[in-house]
Amino acid sequence: MSPQAIIAPSILSADFAALGAACSDTITHGADWLHIDIMDGHFVPNLTFGPSVVTKIRSHVDRPKSARGKGTFDCHMMIAEPKKWVQEFQKAGCDLYCFHYEAAVTSTAAESPADYSESKTSPKELIQYIHDQGMLAGIAIKPDTPVDVLWDILEGAEKPDMVLVMTVHPGFGGQKFMASELPKVKALRQRYPDLDIEVDGGLGEGTIDQAAEAGANVIVAGSAVFGAKDPADVISILREAVEKRR
Repeated sequence: MSPQAIIAPSILSADFAALGAACSDTITHGADWLHIDIMDGHFVPNLTFGPSVVTKIRSHVDRPKSARGKGTFDCHMMIAEPKKWVQEFQKAGCDLYCFHYEAAVTSTAAESPADYSESKTSPKELIQYIHDQGMLAGIAIKPDTPVDVLWDILEGAEKPDMVLVMTVHPGFGGQKFMASELPKVKALRQRYPDLDIEVDGGLGEGTIDQAAEAGANVIVAGSAVFGAKDPADVISILREAVEKRR
């Protein structure tokens, strides 16, 4: 049996003028986690939130009582220098720091935004570093990245706690779901039946069955939840689709 369903609405689709209340309400509606898209204008062309925003919304949502618990802040780091920001987001209230494989293989080992380093980091080193800061570690791959780059990382001594398979190109919300990415999810689930596998991009009532059938258990949905007349109902539908395929 695969892990339980985790519904993680993306606050990129929330009302930014009342973001704290939107986050609190979404947890009340039945969401497990909040998915927080961090974009730096370099790794992806868009800009979103910094650690100060995470600090503010953290005050509206209780910290999880256990790892992966309700209220987890799942920070999706679409940034060019992921190691630089680990400590800042830990202080801000991040619980799960999910970096991109593509960034980790080209970025530096600098440990703060003001630092400079000629040394390079690596996915394995970054996972260890995130764990050392007391957070869960996730690793994400873009649609253009083959899933087999993850096999060696997932067999390492220090493993990621979650893998995120992007089902759109990262950078902007509201894109069309890419079913072409689901074979990656299937391959991950076959090899790692107990792994939390997240999908992000174009998820909603019309696409959840495909993602759940492939083996995804952590579901990111933005406009499908925040734009719904009844967010609680949509969250329930997403959860049921995953649970009945476990």
